[in-house]
Amino acid sequence: MPPSISSEVRVQITDSIAHVTLDRPQKRNALSLRVLADLERALSALGGDTTVRVVIIAASGKVFSSGHDLKEMVDRSAEDYERLFRQCTTTMQRIRQIPHPVIAQVQGLATAAGCQLAASCDLIVAGRSAAFATPGVKIGLFCTTPMVPMVRGLPPKLAMEMLLTGRPITAQRAYDVGFVNAVCDDDELPETTLSLAQNIVESSGHAATIGKAAFYRQLHLSETDAYADAVDVMARNACDSEADEGIRAFLEKRPPRWDQTSEI
Repeated sequence: MPPSISSEVRVQITDSIAHVTLDRPQKRNALSLRVLADLERALSALGGDTTVRVVIIAASGKVFSSGHDLKEMVDRSAEDYERLFRQCTTTMQRIRQIPHPVIAQVQGLATAAGCQLAASCDLIVAGRSAAFATPGVKIGLFCTTPMVPMVRGLPPKLAMEMLLTGRPITAQRAYDVGFVNAVCDDDELPETTLSLAQNIVESSGHAATIGKAAFYRQLHLSETDAYADAVDVMARNACDSEADEGIRAFLEKRPPRWDQTSEI
């Protein structure tokens, strides 16, 4: 993986943690078609990198992302708009599809597709300046695609309020309703996000990988089917060498040695 995918999507890997940074501050990190494609390409490459354990998506400047680049959305054809929204959907779904946990590191505004990007991540850490909004209704374009991960991460009534009014919610309110995992002072945001990522790295990577997949899969199942799937996954997981090492380490009162295990 090169240190940068493009001039606007930078990638750096340090100690099993991949930092993917949107670097378009002069455009408030707007998600142009090119940026979305570059981000999807970066995520796909990282998903196949076995040295990576966690991915952090961050942004340079004062704004996480203002959403779609509206300059690309004037006098275009229906085919152009469909191409843009399909690429956006592919990029957002890639976050859920890659095996590594993905953390959004959010400062300032995350609006429209920028809010969608944060909501699509597995975890969110927000600075106190952060706010989340879906203001498309104010320009006559309802945030229908951002709505998809929002209604899966927010109480439905609050999601509908945001979608109908365009009013932002603060980082603190987002935390209070369970949309955000942690809120910290802005100057502590990188450190707080990194600490969460490092905490994940300390645990079994294989367990996190199969757990992430099972988590999203069971959301769409009935309770009975979810349990059936979970029993199958957990039984196979229990036979894995990392589970064997983890259990033995616990019983022997020592730290697990993940680097000496291999998947079965």
